[in-house]
Amino acid sequence: MSSPDDSYARVMYLIARQPVLATDIAGIGGQLRRLCGAAAGAMSACGAGVGVLERDGLRAVSAGSDPASEQLEDLQFLLGEGPCVDAVAARRPVLVPNLDDTAMRRWPGYAPAVRDRGICAVFAFPLQVGAARLGAMDVFRTAPGALSPRELRFALLFADVAVTTLLDGQDDALDGALGGLEEQVTHHAELFQAQGMVMAQLGVSITEAMVRIRAYTFAENRDLHDVAADIVHGRLHLDR
Repeated sequence: MSSPDDSYARVMYLIARQPVLATDIAGIGGQLRRLCGAAAGAMSACGAGVGVLERDGLRAVSAGSDPASEQLEDLQFLLGEGPCVDAVAARRPVLVPNLDDTAMRRWPGYAPAVRDRGICAVFAFPLQVGAARLGAMDVFRTAPGALSPRELRFALLFADVAVTTLLDGQDDALDGALGGLEEQVTHHAELFQAQGMVMAQLGVSITEAMVRIRAYTFAENRDLHDVAADIVHGRLHLDR
């Protein structure tokens, strides 16, 4: 059996081997994408994703091993439910080796949507330090089945590296630095502005305004930030 130090070194080696794509944004976003790619490979998964949350529970930034995994991360945020959401709330891993009828009842919006995309198992690991909840890392598989003890150990190590990357803002092993978040911050501020406008227009609470925006986004199969921009710039008006 390998020692914890050996396992950690293996995780860092796998991350370092991930290619740097021309489409990668600088800094944390690119680092997390490479981490997700390495995690998916280490756990025989079809993909992995990381969702980082603000204090209010809204997603600040996400990254995935591939575009499909990033869409799965967005889906949990749009619907407000899923293993990632529960893992953050409960501060513990949420392991779903089979998206069966129980999962369908637990996440009536998320589970069927994920199954329609060919995903049969989801494993979510919270990213946290003390009382601070940073987000979660998700691992997706197209076949049902539990993680092996070795895969579970790797998953926890990848989650630890994700936390370190977020807290440090840079990681020499990944050859990146803090940056590339300006666009995400702008999107986040625009979403808040859109919430306020919908709240005022419809006379609803700020929570209900977010529910309305999410529902429209999901129903129209659009990007959340594009919808927020349309609301802010007067191109879209949600009615009652």
